[in-house]
Amino acid sequence: MLDQRFDPASAEQRIYKRWEEAGCFRPTGDTSAEAYAIVIPPPNVTGVLHMGHALNNTLQDTLVRFERMRGKNVRWQPGTDHAGIATQMVVERQLAESGGNESRASLGREKFVERVWEWKEKSGGQIINQLKRLGASCDWENERFTMDDGLSEAVKKVFVKLYEDGLIYRDKRLVNWDPHFQTAISDLEVESRDVKGHMWHFKYPLQDGETYTYVEKDEDGNITLEEERDYISIATTRPETMLGDGAVAVHPDDERYKPIIGKLCEIPVGPKEHRRLIPIITDEYPDPDFGSGAVKITGAHDENDYGVAQRNNIPMYRLMDVQARMRTDGPSYEESAAAAKEIAGGKSATASEIDALNLVPEAYRGLDRYEARKRVVADIDADGLLIEIEDKLITQPFGDRSGVVIEPMLTDQWFVNAEELARPAIEAVRSGKTKFVPENWTKTYYNWMDNIQPWCVSRQLWWGHRIPAWFGPDGQIFVAEDEVGANAQAQKYYGEPTALKQDEDVLDTWFSSALWPFSTQGWPDETEALKQYYPTSVLVTAHDIIFFWVARMMMMGLKFMDEIPFHDVYIHALVLDEKGQKMSKSKGNAMDPLEIVDQYGADALRFTFARQAAQGRNIRLSTQAVEGYRNFTTKLWNATRFAEMNQCEFGHNLQPGDLKLPLNRWIAAELAKAAEAVTAALEAYKFNEAADALYQFIWNVLCDWYIELIKPVMNGEDEAAKAETRKACGWVIDQTLKLLHPFTPFVTEALWEQTEDEARKRPGFLMMQSWPNFKGAWADADAEAELQWVLDTISEIRSTRSVLNVPAGAQISASLIGAADKVKGWADANETAIRQMARLSEFVVAADKPARSVTIASGDETIALQVEVFITPADEIGRLDKEMAKLEKDIVGTERKLQNENFVSKAPPEIVEENRERVVEWKATLAKLRSAREQLAAIS
Repeated sequence: MLDQRFDPASAEQRIYKRWEEAGCFRPTGDTSAEAYAIVIPPPNVTGVLHMGHALNNTLQDTLVRFERMRGKNVRWQPGTDHAGIATQMVVERQLAESGGNESRASLGREKFVERVWEWKEKSGGQIINQLKRLGASCDWENERFTMDDGLSEAVKKVFVKLYEDGLIYRDKRLVNWDPHFQTAISDLEVESRDVKGHMWHFKYPLQDGETYTYVEKDEDGNITLEEERDYISIATTRPETMLGDGAVAVHPDDERYKPIIGKLCEIPVGPKEHRRLIPIITDEYPDPDFGSGAVKITGAHDENDYGVAQRNNIPMYRLMDVQARMRTDGPSYEESAAAAKEIAGGKSATASEIDALNLVPEAYRGLDRYEARKRVVADIDADGLLIEIEDKLITQPFGDRSGVVIEPMLTDQWFVNAEELARPAIEAVRSGKTKFVPENWTKTYYNWMDNIQPWCVSRQLWWGHRIPAWFGPDGQIFVAEDEVGANAQAQKYYGEPTALKQDEDVLDTWFSSALWPFSTQGWPDETEALKQYYPTSVLVTAHDIIFFWVARMMMMGLKFMDEIPFHDVYIHALVLDEKGQKMSKSKGNAMDPLEIVDQYGADALRFTFARQAAQGRNIRLSTQAVEGYRNFTTKLWNATRFAEMNQCEFGHNLQPGDLKLPLNRWIAAELAKAAEAVTAALEAYKFNEAADALYQFIWNVLCDWYIELIKPVMNGEDEAAKAETRKACGWVIDQTLKLLHPFTPFVTEALWEQTEDEARKRPGFLMMQSWPNFKGAWADADAEAELQWVLDTISEIRSTRSVLNVPAGAQISASLIGAADKVKGWADANETAIRQMARLSEFVVAADKPARSVTIASGDETIALQVEVFITPADEIGRLDKEMAKLEKDIVGTERKLQNENFVSKAPPEIVEENRERVVEWKATLAKLRSAREQLAAIS
C-alpha cells in the first residue's frame, strides 16, 4: 500500500543502500551487449559537493541509468584526484592548527607523505558519499584514486615513454610561481583579479647624455608636442623588476622613437657606477597608444616580456627567490653587473650561467618584493628620474588556493612537447571521431590546441607522483620507472656504480588525470575492462577544463592507446543564481546542493537541473524552482495513489489489441509519443527537451487529463470498461516510472516498490527494467482525434468561463451546434466527462444557438454557453476593457524593447527569448478578450 506521501529523508538512503547491496551499479560484463562507458571527472579528494558537481553528476547519472535500462553493458567509472596543492595545504593547515611543533619541514618528506595518506584514508573522499546522496549510480566497487598502485605504475610508464620519445624534456622557462606554496602552478590555478594599483613613469637616460627630438602628433598629423629629450619614458606597474631589464622595446611603426632605435639607455636604479645599459629594440608587442608606447623587457618576470626576449635573443635575469624575496645568492651585484655588460656586448653565456648572476644591488637583497618596490621607487625619485605616479586599476594573478600574487618565474622545470601531441588530437576532432556538444565548443578547442604551449608538468611539492628521474653528480639525467633502472643506466654511462639523487619534484595533477580513461581500466595491462570500456562513450564536463583535462586526455589517449578516449564531449553550462549571477560565498548567493536535497529531496534538484539544462544556456537556480519540481513528483505520487485506491493493476504487460476504449487507446498513444521524444532527446544530449516531454506528459496529459477522464468510468456501471481502464492506468504508470527513473530515481523506485502486490510481484528493481520502446505500435489516429476534440472542448469552455468571469461553482448549460455525425458520436460517448470537467449542467446536441448565449468556435462546429444568468455583462465589459488596455500597453512596451538593438545584443539570450514568448502569449490572450467583449456587447 502506498504511503500517503513520499518522504525523501527516510526513503532515499534506504533505497540507495538496497541498490548498492544488490550490485545494481556493476557492469553486466556481457560482451555481447553494447558497451557504454563514462569516466567521472574525478573530484579532488579534498572536495565537497558544489552546484557544478551536482549538475555534472546528475547529467552523467541520467545518461547512465538511461543506457543501463536500454540493455547496454554500462560502466560509470568513479574515483578521486589526489589534488597535489589542495591536499598538501589541508594537511599543512592541520599540522599548524594542532598546536604542536610539527610542520612539513620538521616531519621531512617521508613522514609528511605518510601523514597525508593517513588523512586521505580517514577524511578524504567525503565528496563520494555526497555524490551517493545525489543518487549517482557509479561502479563504486571499482573506485580508483589517481595515486593508487595501478595508476602510479601507469604514470611512470607514460613519463618514461614520453621521455624516450623526446616528448618530455627539462628546460628553464617562465612559469606561474606561487610564493606561498613555493611551486609552479598551472593557468587553471591562477585567478585574475582587478585591484587598485599604480603605474609609475620613469626616465631611462640615453647613453652618454645623447638627445633626440621627441614629437607627438594628433590624428590629423598636427604636432601637439615637440621637445628635446635625453631619455625614453617607461611606464611600469612593477618597478622592482627593472633590475632585471634586458631591453626597452617600441613598436616598429612608432615614429616618436625612430631616432633612438638601436641606441642604449640606462636602467635608472642601483649604484650609479655599475648601472647597466640596455638596447632600445623594436617588436610588435608594444602598443603605441598605451602609456608611453615604450615597454621595458624583463623576460624572467613577465609572460609577455618573455616572448619578446625569446624573439630578440635578450638575456633574462632572475631577481627573486622561491618566496618572491629579492635574491641573496650568487655573486655580488658589481660582479653580476659586469658579467651582464659583457653578455650585452656579445659574450656568449648559457642559460644556467645567466641564471646564476644576481643583478639585485646589495641594498635590496633579502627584501620582500613589495618592500623592494618602495625602495626602488624612492631611490629613482631621489635621482630625479620619476616622472609621475598614476593611480590605476590593474589586473593581477593570484594563486586560487594560496591567495598570494603569483610571480612569473624563470625556473628549471619538466615540460611536455604538447604541440607534437596536439596534432593527432586536433585531427581526431576535425575528422569527427570525437564530437563536442554543443558544437561551438569545437572552436574553443581548436583555438587553444592550435596555439598550444609547452606543458609544465613538474611541481615543487611533496604530495603527488614523484618524477621518475635521477641526477648524477655532474647533472646527467637518468629517467626510468624505478631506481634500479636508473642505476643500471648510470652504471652504463659512468662505467661504474654511481650514487644518484632522485628529482625532488612531483608531477602536475593533470598529468595523471590525463590518463584517467585508460589507466582506470587497468592499463598498462591488457585487461578485459580496457578492451570493453575504452574508448568511453561520452565525457560530461564543464567548459573551463577543456584545455586542462579534455585536451590532455585526447593527447594521451591517442598517444598510448592509438584511439580517442571518448566519442562525444558534452559541455554543460554554469549554475547561476535566480538573477543570473555567478554563485559565490562573498556575494552571499551560494547554494549548498546538500541543503537543498535535505529540504526537497534529491529528485527535485535533479529534475530542476535536467529541465533547465538547455545546450549552451546557463541554469538559473532558485529554491522556488526546486520546490516546484518537488510538487511535480508529488503530483505523480498522488496520481499513483488514486490508481491504487481504484484497484488499478500494476506489474503486467499490455498489447495494443487489449484496449478497446478510445480513452485508453489515446493515453497509450500519448505515452508512446512521450517515450519516443524522451529517447531521442537523451540520445542528442538535450536533457531539457527530455525532461520537458516527461513533465508535459505526466503533469498535463496523465494527471490533469487522463486521471480526471477515467473518474466517470471508475464510477460508472460498465464493468468491462472499468476492468480495461484499471489495466491501462496501471500499465501506463508503470511505463511512466521507467521513463522518469533516470531523472528522479528515488521517487520512481519507491513507487515501483510500493505498488507491488501478492498477485503481481515486481521483477526486481525499477532501475534494472527495460526501457520503454514501443516503435509506433500504440499509434491510434482515431482515438487521438476523438480525445483531442474532448480536451479542446473542455479547455475552450474552461477558458471562456474564466474570461467571462463565470463563478467557479456555476453549472452552466452548453449546446453543441452544427456538428458532423462523427463529432456528435464523440460528444455522446464523452458527455459525462465533458460535463463534469467543464462544470456544465448539461451538454446537448442542438440544431440552433440558444438565445442570448455566447459561442465558441470549435473546428467546424460551435459551442454555445448560456452564461447571462451568472454574470452582469456591462460589468464584465468594463473589466475586459481594463485588461485589454493593460495588455496592449505591455505588448507595445515589450515590442519596443525587442526592437532596441542594445537590449537584444547585451541581454542574456534566454531573457530576450522570454520577452518574445510573452508578446506571443499576450497577443493570443488579447484576441480572446476582444472576442469575449464583442459577444458580451451583443447580449447586453
